[in-house]
Amino acid sequence: MRRLDSLDALPAAPGVVVVGAGPAGLAAAATLAEAGLGCLLLDENPAPGGQIYRGVTSSPLRRRAVLGADYWAGEKLVSALRDEEGVAWLPGATVWHLADDRQLGLSHQGRARLLQPSAVILATGAQERPFPIEGWTLPGVMTGGGAQILLKTAGCLPQGPTVLAGCGPLLWLLAAQILRAGGRIELLLDTTPRANLAKALPRLPAFLRSWYFGKGLKLLREVQGKVKVVGNVTGLKALGEGRLERVAWRVGSGAWRERAVDGLLLHQGVVPNVNLAAAAGIPLAWDEIQACFRPERGAWGETALEGVYLAGDGGGIAGAEAAEASGRLAALEAARTLGALDAAERDRRAALWQRRLAEAARGRTFLDRLYRPADHFRVASDAALACRCEEVTGAQLREAIGLGVQGPNQLKSFLRCGMGPCQGRFCGLTVTETIAAERGLSPAEVGYYRLRPPVKPITLEELASLPREESDIRAVARG
Repeated sequence: MRRLDSLDALPAAPGVVVVGAGPAGLAAAATLAEAGLGCLLLDENPAPGGQIYRGVTSSPLRRRAVLGADYWAGEKLVSALRDEEGVAWLPGATVWHLADDRQLGLSHQGRARLLQPSAVILATGAQERPFPIEGWTLPGVMTGGGAQILLKTAGCLPQGPTVLAGCGPLLWLLAAQILRAGGRIELLLDTTPRANLAKALPRLPAFLRSWYFGKGLKLLREVQGKVKVVGNVTGLKALGEGRLERVAWRVGSGAWRERAVDGLLLHQGVVPNVNLAAAAGIPLAWDEIQACFRPERGAWGETALEGVYLAGDGGGIAGAEAAEASGRLAALEAARTLGALDAAERDRRAALWQRRLAEAARGRTFLDRLYRPADHFRVASDAALACRCEEVTGAQLREAIGLGVQGPNQLKSFLRCGMGPCQGRFCGLTVTETIAAERGLSPAEVGYYRLRPPVKPITLEELASLPREESDIRAVARG
């Protein structure tokens, strides 16, 4: 894998561009190289690995038991690309534009460039679901994923009394990793609704036959033996003047309790990162089980846009093993479409990865149903910020909806939600589900933000560095 240091080093004809160097993107790049196709791998981070394998080539935590074998499995994916000359990798690259004709806009080190690849594989991964409780923007409150990144990349542990709150497998994994590294956790406040278990039970047999069962049981035992776990948490607040000072919670319909803390780590699952796909025109579908929008894709990762494929958790949450398998399948289909493989050879190479994808899917529905976040934790309370960028509260959302706002796009005109630096990534689901709850509709009926490029912030200097031919300017304007 050839590391590129600037836009000047980009290939004149990039062939296939893979966006994202997580498990799906790394697997796609390796598969394209095996098929004899050149590939350009773009990623915002300084090192490959994505969110799941963040820092796998540079983590200071060399005692491997801390992060676990599943994390270090990412080394194999990175190593497989080291000797592949057909893969060019540009770290620190921000992709902010993808048109329906595959024209792609990216920025690197203050400059921008437009590319026209033969195919694009989107492997943009997942992001944490918003958890808009009162006080979630106070200093001292952090997402569980953010804390895990600090642990992986810098070996940083929470200092002082710390509480973990939320639901989902990552919450338990993070607790175990903090404990293994020598950290301390005061409480784990589990917000998993009790009613979820009955909904998940029909899927229990498949879960018991999956690899999730053994791993999950081991994590639960590891954490429960060392941390006080409070279940059936139905209310949660972060309190303090200028910074976090106390966590308040309620169990069932009981009284509120408080505890003085220095840190609160919040997590209630992950959702697909949809912005780039949606802005390009790939339709979004509402996934009722995972309670999120996901871009529509076929069995080979194909989308409604010719030559654009989708791989990994960016198309639906399924985990690292499934992301790798879907990355390879998307790459094989791209190779077939571009004439590097015929259908028979594609199918022969795909058989192993199709089996692994099916294995990864086994038991996943049980987890999705069990850890589906409570409805009231997916919308902002009146006192909580729903849109962090524009500082819009849940009360302001409901007031605007009461004035007749029909959907997220109209709400932009009222309150500027979705117009800040994150371009709706951290408020989109909250806004949609709040409108749905207030109007008695499903999130599918309400819909999502209408997204346009640039989907990431870029400077005027970067725009000015683009080619100035009239045809190029018109192409960007049509984007």
